Amino acid sequence: MSRQSSDIRSPSRPSMATDTDGFDPLDPLGRSGRRHRRRAVLAVAPFLALGLFNVVLLVGWGLEPLWAFAILPPIIFCSVLAYVVFATDFLADRD
Repeated sequence: MSRQSSDIRSPSRPSMATDTDGFDPLDPLGRSGRRHRRRAVLAVAPFLALGLFNVVLLVGWGLEPLWAFAILPPIIFCSVLAYVVFATDFLADRD
């Protein structure tokens, strides 16, 4: 009988059990952290490569390097921001 009562969860208290994808809110940098970082790198890498290719293309066209590299900080900032969002599942709880 005590086993059945321990299996029943109270609706007023949220469960701290792991999600179906393996994310543990009590250990966000544990085993599952590698998978999230890998997913973030795979999601951001094409856009970062496209932005860097754009800089190389602008320099190749003969534009002054100072103006071509002026677009580099926004490219890097957006890539880092997207990496943080994908790696931490920042928007996972939104419906």
